[in-house]
Amino acid sequence: MSDDVRAERIEQLIGALRDDNEALRDHAIASLSQVGEDAVGPLIGLMADEDVLIREAATSAIVRIGPSVVDPLIEALEDDEWAIREQAASGLGKLKDPRGVDPLVKALKDKDGAVRTAAVWALERVGDARAVPGLVEALTDNTVREDVARVLKKIGDARAVDALIDGLLGNNWMVRRHAAEALGKIGDARGVDPLIESLKDEDWLVRRNAAESLARLGAKQAIAPLLPLLEDENTMVQETVEGVLASLGWNAKP
Repeated sequence: MSDDVRAERIEQLIGALRDDNEALRDHAIASLSQVGEDAVGPLIGLMADEDVLIREAATSAIVRIGPSVVDPLIEALEDDEWAIREQAASGLGKLKDPRGVDPLVKALKDKDGAVRTAAVWALERVGDARAVPGLVEALTDNTVREDVARVLKKIGDARAVDALIDGLLGNNWMVRRHAAEALGKIGDARGVDPLIESLKDEDWLVRRNAAESLARLGAKQAIAPLLPLLEDENTMVQETVEGVLASLGWNAKP
């Protein structure tokens, strides 16, 4: 196939990505992935389209090309168009290539919230602990902190303990939920006292997660603070605490 014919074919397939017919769009995605690296440039350009479905279709086509697109996507993280940066982050997450970790951590400081959100999502997909320091810093970002707390919980790295304790004692209920669970998963004793304090949290799932984490930590000093939760207003908390107390060696007096 000559260069001109190849370029024309790419242009036709790019046009098909705009079609209302989903099956035709899927065919175009598959065909563009087979074209390979010659299609990357035009596809990255399409990531700036005003239609989110077209942007996502372009990203899907690029991802299907494979690992050779990692470097172009990393470069696209520096593009002037926010939508291209967002889709580049998404693409790197789908590829799960460790080369994307450092650029994605840098993207956590992007001026656009959608890009930062996509970077957090991508780092969750990659699951590389090298991202932890950057994620810890991003835990103060109001736009992404709930997602960041979830990712730190999933990675389970002890370097996040201090920041998770701050989140556990903070004013965002979703962050508190993730932090309460994460501290048990990480298994660091520094989490015991804050988790005990969180047994009084106004959110029932924070209380339940804190109780479960104290069980994971084997924190027998939590037995007395746990006892009032046997009469918690939420039955799921009551049931969880019964199991936690048993695991910590407490027996109700007959």
